[in-house]
Amino acid sequence: MKDDLDSARQHPLSRRQVLGLGGATAAAALIGAADDRDAVAGTVAPTTKMSGPKIELDAKPGPIAIDRARTVVLVVDMTNDFGSKGGMFERAGIDIAPIQRAVGPTARVLAAAREHGVKIVYLSMAYQPDLADVGPPESPNWRAHVQFLQVGRTVQAPDGSSTRILVRDNWGTRVLSELRPAAGEPVVYKTRYSGFYATELDQILRTMDARYLVITGCTTSVCVESTLRDAMFRDYSPILLADCAAEPIGDKLPRSNHDASLLVIETLLGWVSDSERFVRALSTSSA
Repeated sequence: MKDDLDSARQHPLSRRQVLGLGGATAAAALIGAADDRDAVAGTVAPTTKMSGPKIELDAKPGPIAIDRARTVVLVVDMTNDFGSKGGMFERAGIDIAPIQRAVGPTARVLAAAREHGVKIVYLSMAYQPDLADVGPPESPNWRAHVQFLQVGRTVQAPDGSSTRILVRDNWGTRVLSELRPAAGEPVVYKTRYSGFYATELDQILRTMDARYLVITGCTTSVCVESTLRDAMFRDYSPILLADCAAEPIGDKLPRSNHDASLLVIETLLGWVSDSERFVRALSTSSA
């Protein structure tokens, strides 16, 4: 491995070459050298002056110190259509078990966040009743949602009520009951995979003076990663909690899409931690 790292230091790698490397080698090549990587891995990421209590969070590729006053937890698409029996995903034959496994850890994160005054913002994929915001016919977004997932179709919800798949203000687009927003916590409707596209999310976060985004939700490699990428492009510091995210695609494969997203996030886009580490860090954060 040392020969690979020395070569990377002397000859910059193309993006394709970097992504072809193994996770640890890729991270080291991006940093520059093996000894540099060791130094960075044991160093808390640089931060600006804290305006509130500091949270020391154990994460990959290394620990990060975050300002509790400037931290926001994002909950991405944890709604009935994605995570409930009788919802859109289950009707389409998609296994929702990975999403349901993420509910418990996410609930603990939200409880701890509220206890310690950390703000929470929800995202919900949801369309206007006339579906005018789905996109033109045959566009990728229209094809995925209207053709495959039957967005707009009227069905019977588990409670016996009539609901339209992934349409605003219907049963399917409500947040799962275990993760229901508290009073005053914003729920932002979105119409594309990224929560930043054509929404007020960035404005809400700027108003909150947010810098650190602790991201949870589904699905890891689609809406979660799309939102996380857009956050990174806007110079937020995104942290994905791995056990609070789920990806049905490739879930039974030896290396799933969820695993692939974790690797690219910790290597290039932000940090990866988990619910236990985040809750513990909150409970021990300095006053």
